[in-house]
Amino acid sequence: MTRDDILQIIAEKNINFFRLQFVDIFGFMKNIAIPLSQIEKALDGKIMFDGSSIEGFVRVNESDMYLKPDYDTFTILPWRDQKGTNAARIICDVHNADETPFIGCPRQNLKRMLAEAKNMGFTMNVGSECEFFLFKRDEKGQPTTITDDVAGYFDTDPGDSGTNCRRKIIQTLEAMGFEIEASHHEVAEGQHEINFKYADALTAADNTVTFKWVVRTIAAEFGLHATFMPKPVFGISGSGMHTNQSLFTLDGKNAFFDEKAKYQLRDTAIRYIAGICKHAKGFCAVTNPLVNSYKRLVAGFEAPVYIAWSTSNRSVLVRIPAPRGMSTRTEVRNPDPACNPYLAFAAMLGAGLDGIANNLEAPAPTNADLYEMSVREMEEAGIESLPADLHEALENLKASAVMKKSLGPHIFNKYVEGKEREWDAYRTAITDWEIRNYLYNY
Repeated sequence: MTRDDILQIIAEKNINFFRLQFVDIFGFMKNIAIPLSQIEKALDGKIMFDGSSIEGFVRVNESDMYLKPDYDTFTILPWRDQKGTNAARIICDVHNADETPFIGCPRQNLKRMLAEAKNMGFTMNVGSECEFFLFKRDEKGQPTTITDDVAGYFDTDPGDSGTNCRRKIIQTLEAMGFEIEASHHEVAEGQHEINFKYADALTAADNTVTFKWVVRTIAAEFGLHATFMPKPVFGISGSGMHTNQSLFTLDGKNAFFDEKAKYQLRDTAIRYIAGICKHAKGFCAVTNPLVNSYKRLVAGFEAPVYIAWSTSNRSVLVRIPAPRGMSTRTEVRNPDPACNPYLAFAAMLGAGLDGIANNLEAPAPTNADLYEMSVREMEEAGIESLPADLHEALENLKASAVMKKSLGPHIFNKYVEGKEREWDAYRTAITDWEIRNYLYNY
């Protein structure tokens, strides 16, 4: 896509409004809407905004920042067609006032890590699987955790009451250029999954934030609230974002596949897995960023709790899906859809590259059901657990030199500061559970 291509589409499709989008360090999508008269200025990267108002960006005296558009992310917004007047969006990188790349921009940071991978001879492909819930709204339009959906895994309508909403989401995504591979009802009531094709890591991160935006937008049209909160309801499965990732050589060959090797996995794959396992505690605060994230990472609901890998076992942190050849990949199962995908992909890539660069040895694969193993069996096998809460995850993040390198010092420090505030707010809050259990008895 070129500047001229975009201007031609704008004229042909009668686009009168344009959204310049970016994300803050916590993954929240932000945008500036501009009219037709400002589009050429926007395409030239000359639109400025106040960066001091964005979480984790800059101080007031450094506030002027530019939005530099990535032309390949231009797309028309299908739901904004109003009597022939259309709107479009484009994703931007954030730059400083002197037009140098801003080190606190999550998208720029992922580009930096991908450049490091390229220097080592690799490109990265990613396929994210974002699960979500569809809930009713109350009479005031506020979200609830109520659903009239009674379906389970792979069930059909009428039990799956979200079918029509899911179909409209798919149609919207396809109109925006997504290649949808499958969709289905998930395990829990009201829970859904839509799978779209993998892409290079940067495009995959762009697609993930776009996917979440579209899901929430279309759900609202149906009077529903879509949430990517990891564990909205006690006692049922939470929502994960299993992240399939693979490295390719610069000449286009899968760097993880070796037909003659054990498990048909090249040493590169084993060392990548070793890096993921070694640094999982360190990146957990990034891939699982909320207090609520750790209500999902408990035994019994198919979410990983233990740091292990396998070629088939779904109770482990890293699974190797069955396809081989160009499809050989690792599936890291702990991330959840509340994460900032730009940071999560950068953190996992940094962990894997460290494993390759330092020839780390992966532990032996674990084929037993980890949920059935005793504590003693775990200790004998050398299997450790993921952090039990956000505080523990943050302590591991702060201790990780690899994660500081993967996020860059600006994002690393701002991210830790923000999440420590979040933990402290939770730690000092009085919960409904405490009132129910303590108020009368004590």
